[in-house]
Amino acid sequence: MALNHTYDDARLLQQETTVGAGVQVLLLVLLGTAFGMGPAGWFTGLAFALAMWAVLTRAVLRSPLRRFGPANRVTLGRATLVGGITALVADSFESAPPITVMVGLTAVALLLDGVDGKVARATGTSSALGARFDMEVDAFLILVLSVYVSASLGPWVVLIGAMRYVFVAASWAWPWLNGELPHSMARKTVAAVQGVALLVAASGLLPYQAGACVVASALGSLGWSFGRDVLWLWETARQEATLAENAMATEPVLRLVPELEPH
Repeated sequence: MALNHTYDDARLLQQETTVGAGVQVLLLVLLGTAFGMGPAGWFTGLAFALAMWAVLTRAVLRSPLRRFGPANRVTLGRATLVGGITALVADSFESAPPITVMVGLTAVALLLDGVDGKVARATGTSSALGARFDMEVDAFLILVLSVYVSASLGPWVVLIGAMRYVFVAASWAWPWLNGELPHSMARKTVAAVQGVALLVAASGLLPYQAGACVVASALGSLGWSFGRDVLWLWETARQEATLAENAMATEPVLRLVPELEPH
């Protein structure tokens, strides 16, 4: 138990994450009963539910949150949908998935993106944990969709889902990539485009060439967005390093300047 929580706080937070995992399992049961989901779908869906419960419980207990909050409940609902989508995508490698159901779940998850942020601002419950939770759910949904679409359009589509995780891995080697980025509507728009493009391609409504063009355009915009952010972070880190070097170089000189005696 985190030191900054009372016993009641921790119990309520754990109840929220446990209920979320229970709803996730219930969704899997509904999908499995209705569409006869195979072992791959069940295993992947249950693994997602367990991992989400473990990671989220640890995160909330280590955070300063006293209550889970309505915005985090919306994000948890989206995560539940993503768990169902993940199970269906895993099952698609063994049997034909129910496209209508998968597209429907994905559409709802994408439509709810941003709702949690609005709820957080409206209720005054914005938090760093909530923002990170929302971002991780979005990133994993894009990864899962890119894996599914890659089965029809080619492995290159996985670059859309993998790009964010490659960026995170690169930040372990180059810490300057962890710098704080300025607010950008262009970045948010590009991120939203990825989900829409992958949803359209996954629906099968477009012929192969059109679907490939849509997804390729989305990948191009994502590459531009990441490239712009990396250049901004590199330039910012370089400027900060130059300022630090200048400060260290002038410090000995300042020590040699005698202090003026008051008259």
